[in-house]
Amino acid sequence: MVNFSSETNNDTVKIRSVVTAAFGRPNEAQLVETIRNSPNFIPELSIVAKEHENVLGHILFSPITIEAQGQISRAIALAPLAVTPAHQHQGIGTQLVHTGLSKCRQLNHSIVVVLGEPQYYRRFGFQTASQFGVQAPFPVPDEAFMVLELQPDALKNISGTVRYPTYFDEV
Repeated sequence: MVNFSSETNNDTVKIRSVVTAAFGRPNEAQLVETIRNSPNFIPELSIVAKEHENVLGHILFSPITIEAQGQISRAIALAPLAVTPAHQHQGIGTQLVHTGLSKCRQLNHSIVVVLGEPQYYRRFGFQTASQFGVQAPFPVPDEAFMVLELQPDALKNISGTVRYPTYFDEV
């Protein structure tokens, strides 16, 4: 049985292994570690999927902003989501997203931003960010840059460019 909970100190090495295996490179795992060691880290939003003591998947949400003409609005980035290759296509990623979004709501976050596969993330209610006047700070396919309102009308009167902390530049 797979359990979902916030990471513990005992999980950090296993998370690095899972994220590296899922992406086939260390960049995203390094991003997780950098966020974990930054003032932006929210421990409750670093969630693992575990079977016994084995970490099978991980998802991380961390603070970002949406900025336009001096207006700065808070949001949360979903990045990265990783499941070990041997456990992909078994619903673990889906459950990590649901668990994480639920935890974001509990912590009163209202906007989540993700860069990812549109068909996958639309299942959770994500919509193309440009529909809301929200833009990526770098060139990406329009349909892959998405937002989710965790509270009704959270994006009403909010538009602009998403600003990620500089450590995202390494990915």
